[in-house]
Amino acid sequence: IRCWSNIPFITMPLSRAHGKSFAHRSELKHAKRIVVKLGSAVVTRGDECGLALGRLASIVEQVSMLQNQGREMMIVTSGAVAFGKQRLRHEILLSQSVRQALHSGQSQLKDMAIPVLEARACAAAGQSGLMALYEAMFTQYSICAAQILVTNLDFHDEQKRRNLNGTLHELLRMNIVPIINTNDAVVPPPEPNSDLQGVNVISVKDNDSLAARLAVEMKTDLLIVLSDVEGLFDSPPGSDDAKLIDIFYPGDQQSVTFGTKSRVGMGGMEAKVKAALWALQGGTSVVIANGTHPKISGHVITDIVDGKKVGTFFSEVKPAGPTVEQQGEMARTGGRTLAALQPEQRAEIIYRLADLLTDQREEILLANKKDLEEAENKGRLALPLLKRLTLSTSKLNSLAIGLRQIAASSQDSVGRVIRRTRIAKDLELEQVTVPIGVLLVIFESRPDCLPQVSALAIASGNGLLLKGGKEAAYSNQILHHLTQEALSIHGVKDAVQLVNTREEVEDLCRLDKLIDLIIPRGSSQLVKDIQKAAKGIPVMGHSEGICHVYVDVDASVEKVTRIIRDSKCEYPAACNALETLLIHRDLLRTPLFDQIIDMLRIEQVKIHAGPKFASYLTFSPSEVKSLRIEYGDLECCIEVVDSVQEAVEHIHKYGSSHTDVIITENEKTAEFFLQHVDSACVFWNASTRFSDGYRFGLG
Repeated sequence: IRCWSNIPFITMPLSRAHGKSFAHRSELKHAKRIVVKLGSAVVTRGDECGLALGRLASIVEQVSMLQNQGREMMIVTSGAVAFGKQRLRHEILLSQSVRQALHSGQSQLKDMAIPVLEARACAAAGQSGLMALYEAMFTQYSICAAQILVTNLDFHDEQKRRNLNGTLHELLRMNIVPIINTNDAVVPPPEPNSDLQGVNVISVKDNDSLAARLAVEMKTDLLIVLSDVEGLFDSPPGSDDAKLIDIFYPGDQQSVTFGTKSRVGMGGMEAKVKAALWALQGGTSVVIANGTHPKISGHVITDIVDGKKVGTFFSEVKPAGPTVEQQGEMARTGGRTLAALQPEQRAEIIYRLADLLTDQREEILLANKKDLEEAENKGRLALPLLKRLTLSTSKLNSLAIGLRQIAASSQDSVGRVIRRTRIAKDLELEQVTVPIGVLLVIFESRPDCLPQVSALAIASGNGLLLKGGKEAAYSNQILHHLTQEALSIHGVKDAVQLVNTREEVEDLCRLDKLIDLIIPRGSSQLVKDIQKAAKGIPVMGHSEGICHVYVDVDASVEKVTRIIRDSKCEYPAACNALETLLIHRDLLRTPLFDQIIDMLRIEQVKIHAGPKFASYLTFSPSEVKSLRIEYGDLECCIEVVDSVQEAVEHIHKYGSSHTDVIITENEKTAEFFLQHVDSACVFWNASTRFSDGYRFGLG
């Protein structure tokens, strides 16, 4: 904890020695010293006369938040000319109206002409007011701000450079936010041909170059340049083919066409890119982003520091493989080619993948062993997730059988005529099945999900982006390699892509131009996070697997323990495993009840007592904290109900509408249960584990 002027604040340790920029967005959260450059279009109103006060207040709030986290914030701001123009216009109108009233006796303001205002005069009139506004805003967050006006000459005079550097360091040491601007009231013309001569030479001819020069001089970790566009585009924004560049690398400027400058200000995007590349060369990371968009301007700075995919990030480190945007384009192109194949050709690809799963089982299991060893060494996975991560020979054999089922049933997946209507003579309308487009499937710790989903995408002619958990990296890599090997037999290798970059899931969910449907496969929390993060992309989310088995008073003794054992113990980590066992009250203290408890103990199932069940026991197991828990392990809850009606009510209140079972020999009771339980699968005298596409013969 440090204190200044009796105001305590938390300080963050310096993240690294300066000298090399961050390689990835995710590292930006470690930035200690940050320069925020506010372009004229960000600070000024749309009429170019006066300041955008709401936008400015939001920026000050974000800078204050980061400053109070212990970061060292500096602002390079425009706006003095616009603020001064507003003040001078007001003064001129006022003086003209007084003179006109004296000469004509009337105040007809509509005929008065406003002279063209010289920029230096506007800057002189606006600088004090702009700083007063910043001071008032920062005071709301108990932060002091200081103004520094500089010119190009201040960087070329060694003594002035040292003085400026010392002043800035002292202000930062005292937890003061320096607010820097070019002294536009006296600024001389820039030196010709002085840009990009080296780390110590860049002409300060606008606030972009000033921010870059300052960032390098002060050994800044991050420079955020806010403008009125989302970032850098591969062609002028607004043109038909313009695409936002997520990451820009030195040398890429040859492939970029620059448009006109912004409506106000000295520089344009070309000037920003030159300044950004110069700062990057000096060891400062740079992000150019939109500071005017009403939906994002309120959190654009904090989002950038959090490593979110905002604007264009400048990096010196090029990834080995394609970007996720390029992978999305490849998946779309490959998916369209895949959809154009004959059904027999798509089936042939899936058959080939099924063969590879068994032929290459040794390589697959070896890769899976690496994942398991890393997970166990790091201790980062709970036992249920470790079980889901584990592959075996039997699992691979089952996978291969399932894939062959998909191949056999995929003949009419694409191009099947659902309906044909004759609207008039010689005019027919057909409704035909077509692929969805590009799917993004996000899955956790289940490498067997990769070939399953790939086969379904191939059968339906869809492009596919896969994002697996890092705990299954080796397994996913070999399985994806085999998938692409199978796709290669018909030249559609790119249709299925595995995202291996450091992309955050939240960033993937924003690629609405590339992705048509998101399917999360994992915990209920994952599904909720994806649904929240998805921007304009439909999400096919699933719920938890809180499955119930109700043992009715007329249940068969021979069936009960077998069904319960299979439902709970055969694969407890699955989403179709039993989690809550409902028992009719009349079965308590009967031999059947004792058999159930003994079987669960032998299988080492931990029992949690529901409130009603606990009330019947003198020494009960641990009472359950909630009746809505998916254990995913050798644990379950036991609760008592008085009737089948109460069992149905319990399931509707605490279940997840996944799979629910009744065990009874009473057909009337069974029919009531089957008709009234509102779940995807409702079974009579069958294990919950039968709730499976493979068991249903769907592959």
